[in-house]
Amino acid sequence: MKVIYGKTYLKELHLHRRANDKKHRFQPDVIKRYIKTVEIMISVKNVLELSRINSLRYEKLSGNKKGLSSVRVNDKYRIEFEEHAENQESIATICNLIELSNHYN
Repeated sequence: MKVIYGKTYLKELHLHRRANDKKHRFQPDVIKRYIKTVEIMISVKNVLELSRINSLRYEKLSGNKKGLSSVRVNDKYRIEFEEHAENQESIATICNLIELSNHYN
């Protein structure tokens, strides 16, 4: 799946294991799991394959986040993204990685 980063800090976390701004600081374990999750997203062909990986808990969001999907990084954080199709191929336009969110706050 093709991954496009919607925010700079998401790309920095994936490539450099840290964000340059002070607002987006995460525990090392969260960053490690985030990188692992993004690598899984890159390695699969489409979102259907994401749904087959139970630990990611792939879901389409509803309510004010309708149109977005998410996969879990851990019990507290998830990656929210938009899905697009190009040439009949599913593209998670991280799929726009929209947000690494603490969805319980």
